[in-house]
Amino acid sequence: MTTQILQAREGVITDEMYQVARKEKLDVEFIRQGVADGTIVILKNNQRKNSIPVAVGQGLTVKINANIGTSNEKSSLDEELDKVRVIEQAGADVLMDLSTGNYVDETRRAIINATKLPIGTVPMYQAGKEALDDFKDISKLSKEKLFSDIEKQCKDGVDFITVHCGVTKFVVDQLHKQKRLTGIVSRGGSMLACWIKKTGKENPLYEYYDELLEIVKKYDVTLSLGDGLRPGCTADAGDRAQVAETIILGELVQRAREKGVQAMVEGPGHVALNKIPSMIQTIKELTSYAPLYVLGPLACDCAPGYDHITSAIGGTLAAYHGA
Repeated sequence: MTTQILQAREGVITDEMYQVARKEKLDVEFIRQGVADGTIVILKNNQRKNSIPVAVGQGLTVKINANIGTSNEKSSLDEELDKVRVIEQAGADVLMDLSTGNYVDETRRAIINATKLPIGTVPMYQAGKEALDDFKDISKLSKEKLFSDIEKQCKDGVDFITVHCGVTKFVVDQLHKQKRLTGIVSRGGSMLACWIKKTGKENPLYEYYDELLEIVKKYDVTLSLGDGLRPGCTADAGDRAQVAETIILGELVQRAREKGVQAMVEGPGHVALNKIPSMIQTIKELTSYAPLYVLGPLACDCAPGYDHITSAIGGTLAAYHGA
């Protein structure tokens, strides 16, 4: 069992490293060293034979992700496949299937078969949805069910998964003590926080993190360590709960690297324009310069349209400062 990061440490230059080096117009040794250090990740599940590897990280071009997926309100496989075609035509580098509607497994597999782009998912969405469907209670979700869905999605060929491992009992307690204007706006983060409050147990993604690493290592799936406590408005940006989670994510990055698993980190969220530079730099330092994948940031709370303009502005500034 080997991974891109383990091979890079051994001095091996893989086919995927050659491919991304040509695409980035960089020396392949630069790519190998970045992968070895963990400052670059290559999104490529070893089960997918026809996909195009994409590298994310320090010294590379900034990548654009596009989110698609069904919901309880609207669920059409044909529409999702149409979105895949639009994503490819628009030039996005990767996509995520965030489906929570009907036939989650079938939708994901059809999307994987329809594109060569790297694909990400949030396994908690499927596990949480099915727990609510079956029991009407998120606290009935078992660790075994969650980890089974993670392995199933990795086996299907997903290239990276978002896992909210940093939403721990301590972090949820910090949030409860300090209060927030918008609380938890991350869907996966809110599911896990609710699960923790109802069961009184530790987040299984954190408690059994080593087991999670063993699953993804088999498929060389990259962990995208989710920011479950990202701010949902500019007033909450940089608060204790967000920083506490980021510190934990930094520790989890190190543990992933030690086990030979690639890891990147998700970042905010709603952040006022003047705070973006320092926040990006702080997150990078706290997470040992792991590749940083930002959701925006949204530079203001009230915006025209669907936040596209403010996220483009915030994303540009974040990219300039290291995202």
